[in-house]
Amino acid sequence: MANVTTGVYPVYQMEFKIGTKGLASAEADMVPVKDLESFSIAMEGGTENWTSMDSSGWAHSLMTAKKMTVSVKGKRSIGDAGNDYVAASLYKDAAECKTKASIAFPDGAALSFDCVLDVKTFGGDSTNVTPLEFDMIADGKPLYTPAPVQE
Repeated sequence: MANVTTGVYPVYQMEFKIGTKGLASAEADMVPVKDLESFSIAMEGGTENWTSMDSSGWAHSLMTAKKMTVSVKGKRSIGDAGNDYVAASLYKDAAECKTKASIAFPDGAALSFDCVLDVKTFGGDSTNVTPLEFDMIADGKPLYTPAPVQE
């Protein structure tokens, strides 16, 4: 992977991995998912608001919760361990849809988290390449490791 220290970078330099042994996945079980085309990370904050008697009608707010969803679009690629694992979760539920995921950024930063796989789209028109679109919904707090400080 490239080591970007300044400027912009193309999205394809990011590396996604999924655990193929569910939550028991060790580093050796973390594999890329072939034929991904796009992704987005959405953060949703939960806030509590209150207006105290001494604030002259102005509200106070406090961030009390966070939720992260990584939405991914790609193609179904039979025979790829990561793609096969994600596709198989279409037919599962409950704890069987939980696994580990990681994203490595080109500057050396990393994000790792437990997640629930939620396959959204599978199939299409007869002349389409079969899509594989899914969400990785963070289950708990993700671990963000900042990029190493450049000296």
